[in-house]
Amino acid sequence: MKNYKQLIVWQKSVDLVKQAYLLTKQLPQEEKFGIISQINRASVSIPANIAEGSSRDSDKDYCRFLQIALGSAFELQTYSILIRKLEWKPSNLDDFEYLLEEIIKMLHSFIRQIKN
Repeated sequence: MKNYKQLIVWQKSVDLVKQAYLLTKQLPQEEKFGIISQINRASVSIPANIAEGSSRDSDKDYCRFLQIALGSAFELQTYSILIRKLEWKPSNLDDFEYLLEEIIKMLHSFIRQIKN
């Protein structure tokens, strides 16, 4: 078993979860069961899938979980685009997007590294 807690991408994705919860507190409360719920779930999915994948015996399985984490990151990108289009203005959106982009790049690189 690999120690996922030592992975920088996992650590940053845990930070992203905190950023996501701070961001969603600033969105309209009528979105509680809509975009707010989706953002929170997708953000939690990233470190959870990195952790779960680390317990797998094969690199192929590990990559599958990393790809699920990457899919959740792309889902979050879509929500951030929607937030901008809807002209909601959470104060930490820029920081959230920057960290998310960093995690996406790290996941791409990590997946390539494991496949090779």
